[in-house]
Amino acid sequence: MPPSLCIRSSSLASAPAQQRLGGRAGLRSLRVLAVASPGPHASAKNSPKGTSVASSSSSSRRDTNVAPARVAITEATETTEAATTTSETTAETPSTSTSSSAASGVVAVDDVLAPVSDDMVQLDMSVRNIVGQRNPMLMAAADQIFGAGGKKIRPAVVFLVSRATMQLHGTSEMSAKHRKLAEIIEMIHTASLVHDDVLDECDLRRGAATVNQKYGTRLAVLAGDFLFAQSSWFLANLDNLEVIKLISRVIADFADGEIAQASSLFDTSITVEQYVDKSFYKTASLIAASCRSAAALSDVSDEVKEACYEYGRALGIAFQIVDDVLDFTQSTETLGKPRGQDLASGNLTAPAIFALQRDAEADGQLLDIIDSEFMEEDSLELALGYVEEFGGLDAARKLAEEYAQKARDSLSVLPDSASKESLNLLVDYVLCRVY
Repeated sequence: MPPSLCIRSSSLASAPAQQRLGGRAGLRSLRVLAVASPGPHASAKNSPKGTSVASSSSSSRRDTNVAPARVAITEATETTEAATTTSETTAETPSTSTSSSAASGVVAVDDVLAPVSDDMVQLDMSVRNIVGQRNPMLMAAADQIFGAGGKKIRPAVVFLVSRATMQLHGTSEMSAKHRKLAEIIEMIHTASLVHDDVLDECDLRRGAATVNQKYGTRLAVLAGDFLFAQSSWFLANLDNLEVIKLISRVIADFADGEIAQASSLFDTSITVEQYVDKSFYKTASLIAASCRSAAALSDVSDEVKEACYEYGRALGIAFQIVDDVLDFTQSTETLGKPRGQDLASGNLTAPAIFALQRDAEADGQLLDIIDSEFMEEDSLELALGYVEEFGGLDAARKLAEEYAQKARDSLSVLPDSASKESLNLLVDYVLCRVY
């Protein structure tokens, strides 16, 4: 990724790395309403692992055919929403002229989302109405829940994959189920963030007050519970067992990721492979399952569904690595949280892990600082300097680039279209945040 490829303006700067179980609070309960039955979920096909930067491993990939899900459904009366399907009589065609972003070497989020911009507007109205209509007490928090500067990349990916895979049927028109899937993904993601902020006692997210800070912990927990429950109800009504299994497994993965992170705080023996696993559970699992689910609703072949899953998996891991790099490089004002907060809380991410490998060959100064849990004044700033000095940031960027290329390669099964072009551009957008 060339250094000249960058965000057009500060308003397009990345959302900060998601804050997780911080400090030394240890394991705290994670409130999850929708769960999947345990069952095996590893095979030789779908691993979150595998990189030439990390030490080689023959570990297995995730199996998307998990055990049947047990979906918790609210007892509230079902609200039937007629999703408006955009009327389109012709299939998408990729742009024949170079966009202003491509021409200037800049990736802007508006260009990435251009093929689905109208879909995104409709989604935003739908999810806000879901909160307000069913639970008036949450209406006041709706803007805070679905706002705070988020770009809604995850539902956008659902729309893009839906339109790109429908090209195999000669059209880019989506079904009502595709649109409902995007709403489900946005609700699940948002619910996880609301609960994360409660667990981490965060006052800010993306520079704005969190729901728990503005409205209190009680309402924040209820809002997250409602979103999980409502998304489970919508999921069940898709009447697609493959999609139900995929998305239900994701919610269990959230818990696995949080537990893995909480149990490895200040653990300087953590490997790159373990970090990639954790990144899969925290971030990539939802994106991967979203992509495969969108393809499944398009009724395409297993080969195409698997390629879409791989695209989401690789994109999600690259996304998390980039967020973790930004925690070291961005200012507090840009991040919306203190710089180096992940490291300070003992959450060792890719830059620190790579730097520790180099530190072990030197005199172990970084190791000593982390082992002391930053008890001495200015020790955090010193550690941040060592991470850069020992090449941790460069190695992490290289790892992100490797996963980004895997994502690009996975799109080869799709026909050319504006949506496929945007899926490729999205990979560039993710990477350019660290240059």
